[in-house]
Amino acid sequence: MKLNYAFQPTTQKNIARAIGKDLNISLKHTVMICSNLRGIGLNDAILLLEKVIRSERAIEFTRFNKGIGHRKGTPNKVGKYPQKAAHEILKILQNLQSNADFKGLDVENLRIVHIQAQKGVARRRRKPKGRYKLWRSQLVHVQIIAEEI
Repeated sequence: MKLNYAFQPTTQKNIARAIGKDLNISLKHTVMICSNLRGIGLNDAILLLEKVIRSERAIEFTRFNKGIGHRKGTPNKVGKYPQKAAHEILKILQNLQSNADFKGLDVENLRIVHIQAQKGVARRRRKPKGRYKLWRSQLVHVQIIAEEI
């Protein structure tokens, strides 16, 4: 099965790819994590997400920031610690790192050139205690492409 990416690089030799499909995480948190990781090195991105999981560094929220409290260490002082989404994206980044290692790329010189979060399917579930109404939970797809500098 061929996986379609939204970004098509010009050369295929010095890139590594990873994709996560149907992740049960918040789309808004994932979009903000992706915008914070875009353009930085792979090892720096992994360290950043590990700090977010330990609640040492907040993710800056430039969108979806109504009613969010201030956090130290962010430029606009508006941020959150989206630990569940950070954990799932960290798994994808580690998968990307092993894909690059398998291709023979230098993992120290990888830079994230494309990272994107997309809406997946809306899964329907019944409400608890026999209620008739349905809940819809939005699933998320994440695409990451890193290039060797």
